[in-house]
Amino acid sequence: MRLLVISDSHGNYAHAFRAHQMAGDVDGIIHLGDGSEDARMLEEVLGVTVHKVAGNCDFDRGLPAELTLELGECRILATHGNRERVKSGLKELIGKGIEAKASVVLYGHTHLPAVEAAHGMLLVNPGPLKEGLAGSFAIVTIHGATASAKLYPI
Repeated sequence: MRLLVISDSHGNYAHAFRAHQMAGDVDGIIHLGDGSEDARMLEEVLGVTVHKVAGNCDFDRGLPAELTLELGECRILATHGNRERVKSGLKELIGKGIEAKASVVLYGHTHLPAVEAAHGMLLVNPGPLKEGLAGSFAIVTIHGATASAKLYPI
């Protein structure tokens, strides 16, 4: 299973569509906040479900702060990261991942792409799609109970 993971598009829906085009065939899309309207536009135009969480710049009260997805044998926790204060480190995010029994934790907010492992979890920040920043996205690949991730520049 291949997932396109994007975040922090901040109104730059063109980069969101470019990321989708560059990703090729994917089984799902996850938007990690700060661009809920961009995520909705992807849904409408592509006719697919985009799993989304609220970022600190999203004002749609209907969006969840976090999502837990069961995909295959992997449990994925998706959050924007502002509530876990990821700009000050990943300690709270890792704690939330452990609490959720997640094998993959997806977050944004820092505008810094990263893939790392901690406490048996894969932590992935796809980086931003905001105009004026070096854009990036992530592809998370799930094989049974294991997951891997790769970052791609726009």
